[in-house]
Amino acid sequence: MTSKRESLAVAFIHHIIYERRLSTLTGISYTKDLRALLAHLRKENLDQVQTQDIRLIIAQLHGKGLSGRSLARMLSAWRSFYKYLIRENHCQHNPCVGIRVPKSAQKLPNVLSPDQAMQLLAFQPENILAARDSAMFELFYSCGLRLAELAQMKSENIYFSEGTVRVFGKGGKTRIVPVGDYAIDALKKWLDLRSNIAKPDTTTLFVSHRGDPISPRTISHRLKNRGIKQGIHQNVHPHILRHSFASHVLQSSGDLRAVQEMLGHAHITSTQVYTHLDFQHLT
Repeated sequence: MTSKRESLAVAFIHHIIYERRLSTLTGISYTKDLRALLAHLRKENLDQVQTQDIRLIIAQLHGKGLSGRSLARMLSAWRSFYKYLIRENHCQHNPCVGIRVPKSAQKLPNVLSPDQAMQLLAFQPENILAARDSAMFELFYSCGLRLAELAQMKSENIYFSEGTVRVFGKGGKTRIVPVGDYAIDALKKWLDLRSNIAKPDTTTLFVSHRGDPISPRTISHRLKNRGIKQGIHQNVHPHILRHSFASHVLQSSGDLRAVQEMLGHAHITSTQVYTHLDFQHLT
């Protein structure tokens, strides 16, 4: 027989999917997090749960090996659940407010050395798709773009006379990022060829062999294969170019705020991870 607290959890999941219109995957994630809460709660009445009860559950889950990031996600789901219960008059207080989760050990990003980055990009395009790839990878590395930002880039966002690019990032935020000379040169060569394969109604800067907007998956695949061809003995994935850009710019300039702006980070703490890298192995 379903308990009252389980019924309330089901009602909350229904609320976030069908009323708040969150995705099915988000609903699955919330369901998993609420199951963890209910499995560890000793009190049947959710209104009787106190802050110390939640802290105890967090400590138990941390002891089982859950990371700080996973615990923070869980706590966020529980907090939202209790907000819903309060609004629906099932509870009077939120026991999840004011709780901090244990911090996870900070994992430093993988980066290419400057020599490896040059090795990756140093190839002569043998056909039109290779010319496209050269322009893509040069722009990717030169500006520290996110994969989605690169895939959605349009020709009109490149300002050749100024040597900059307008980037449409997360949350609809835009930023202007300087573009290096090698990327500018590769982009001009690609734009001279683009009309040979691009469909007339395709507005993205980079297109597939069929002339449609290139997909992020294709970019990832082409980049990985280029890394293998160029003899790079580590996994070359899209985010490694972004990490490498940030690390190399910070190494040469020491300007953390400038790197933050170019990456489009909302908070400086997201950029500070690059200050912990040992730059000695990059030279």
